[in-house]
Amino acid sequence: MAKTVRLEPIAIETSVETNGNLLSVLLNKDLDVLKECGGRGMCATCHVYVQSGMDALTPINRREQRTLEVITSCNTNSRLACQARVLGNGVVVELPPGMYVNSLQDIEALIGRRAEQNLLHPVTGQVLVEAGKLITRSTLNQIKDTTSFRLNEYFSQTRDV
Repeated sequence: MAKTVRLEPIAIETSVETNGNLLSVLLNKDLDVLKECGGRGMCATCHVYVQSGMDALTPINRREQRTLEVITSCNTNSRLACQARVLGNGVVVELPPGMYVNSLQDIEALIGRRAEQNLLHPVTGQVLVEAGKLITRSTLNQIKDTTSFRLNEYFSQTRDV
């Protein structure tokens, strides 16, 4: 039987099959989720906040907990959408503000523009460029110096044992 999930701040209510994950809800609504690790719970690109209904979701497993521990924007109500399966009604999910960037090339294409929303690191959730700030070549160089975008290497090193 289908369960109801509400997405905030976009005020969309949708349904998902019992035991379906929150990631499928996000993808069904055409939201831009990178799902960089393919839904294995190893990246932060599907990080969401559960405003209510945490008890209507499956418990946090070890892999998800380890990934959540490295997200700088993690709160007590944080979940990875790929790992959180819906068991009951009343789940309200808040989408984090900002856009996860997949590579430095994504930012390079935006040089000279103002960030429409926070640009977030795909693994840590760290804000790379704040909303409203101008994206410059020096910003890009600063990001290169402080951040590694070698996601394939990261995922190969953090395979669950």
